[in-house]
Amino acid sequence: MSRHGRILDRERSILLVIDLQEGYRGKLRHEERIVRSTGRLLTAADRLGIPVLLTEQYPKGLGATRDDVASRLPERTECFEKTTFSALGAAGLPDALGRHERDQVVLAGIETHVCISQTAHDLLARGLQVHAVRDAVGARFRLEDEAGFAKMVGSGAVPASSEQVLFEWLERAGTAEFKAVQRLVV
Repeated sequence: MSRHGRILDRERSILLVIDLQEGYRGKLRHEERIVRSTGRLLTAADRLGIPVLLTEQYPKGLGATRDDVASRLPERTECFEKTTFSALGAAGLPDALGRHERDQVVLAGIETHVCISQTAHDLLARGLQVHAVRDAVGARFRLEDEAGFAKMVGSGAVPASSEQVLFEWLERAGTAEFKAVQRLVV
């Protein structure tokens, strides 16, 4: 079956989780939703064999990845420290993207108008397809969150929801993988 090129394919996808660190705990708009949706994506990626990359923005000052996210990271997750806003400025991350040879990047994390947006734009500039997961990205303030998301979509990022990502990765019902991943949303 021929599928549209903007439908996610688990063999083409990589999940990039950006800066969900302890320093932002209690400061984000829709924080519970962002963490829950990111956890859903991480669990599904682990079960479906989708590579996961993680960044931490200046962990010396902002702390490590928050425990409720870190506990869901697949064992093979690669973590990159950064001080640049774009994740592509993190030493080793561009090489990791190239090593995985995936052309669909699913984005989750914070903040929509800064690190998520700049990363999305840099990925798009490299010719990669970016899927910005609306319920798994956010910011401290509504205006910045909405403006950042609109700019990414206007520049070519594909808007998505975490449930949409999961079912596109699955492609079909009636499998053991479907039953395991379906439990994440029902």
